[in-house]
Amino acid sequence: MPINEQQLLQILPHAGRQAGVFVPALNTAMSRFGIVGTVRVAAFIAQVGHESGQLRWVREIWGPTAQQAGYEGRADLGNTQKGDGSKYRGRGLIQITGRANYAACGEALGLDLISNPELLELPQHAAMSAAWFWSTNGLNTLADQGQFAKITRRINGGLTGQDDRQALYDKALKVLA
Repeated sequence: MPINEQQLLQILPHAGRQAGVFVPALNTAMSRFGIVGTVRVAAFIAQVGHESGQLRWVREIWGPTAQQAGYEGRADLGNTQKGDGSKYRGRGLIQITGRANYAACGEALGLDLISNPELLELPQHAAMSAAWFWSTNGLNTLADQGQFAKITRRINGGLTGQDDRQALYDKALKVLA
């Protein structure tokens, strides 16, 4: 069940022209990673919608904030070289973050993201990286089980923005039904 531009704009009204740009990329990525059926698609669109400011941002806005400054030298993210924190900031529709995650995502998608991290800013790779992350983290299963808050925790590490995510999910379920 592919999503169309009209449906995407009903769910993510602030996406504007980006909706048309992202529809084919989202449909290709969702199909490849088994994000099919109303519940899975609604959960995925709600989460990527929140994470990307309704498809407006595919690169983390950099301050650096205190949290972003903390990316530097974080072994759990694989940020082992000076400058890795900024170089491997969140990118894509689910904000892939850290050298290790860029390496794993790049290997899965056949992209050299270590040398070219900005590839995740291109619509097809922004969508595909999000679907890869979704699949790798077992989020289809959680969507099937109705565990929407648990999906947010896997993506975000907490429940930041949960009210917005839930509102987008509720809207997506209605639009896609």
